[in-house]
Amino acid sequence: MESKRQQKYSKLIQKEIGEIFQKEAKHILGNSFVTVSRVMVSPDLGVAKVYLSFLLEKDKPIFEKINDKKSELRKHLGNRIGKSVRIIPELALFMDDSALYAQHMDKVISSLDIPEATDEDSEDDEDEI
Repeated sequence: MESKRQQKYSKLIQKEIGEIFQKEAKHILGNSFVTVSRVMVSPDLGVAKVYLSFLLEKDKPIFEKINDKKSELRKHLGNRIGKSVRIIPELALFMDDSALYAQHMDKVISSLDIPEATDEDSEDDEDEI
């Protein structure tokens, strides 16, 4: 369970990294659209786990490119929040695959073969109630 301080710090980092991707990191992203889906900060505020999801590109090459430029991303973050925080956290980047998982589950559910309820089944259900 995160403390209020960690939650506040996480939201700040999420907002700022999102703006960095929009304004200052176009040379890294190209035509990709990156969403900072979640940020989790360690209790000592020294490490931030940043979860990213991608659109319009294959995930792996862009993620690897961003991961290689992690120090540049941290520098931009430090320029933005350096006056209001004591420590600029180390960034640990992760791919957020919750959208892919949701698509997979939707596909599995839609492929299920569930027979329609017959009239006899509905009458039996009404009798039980």
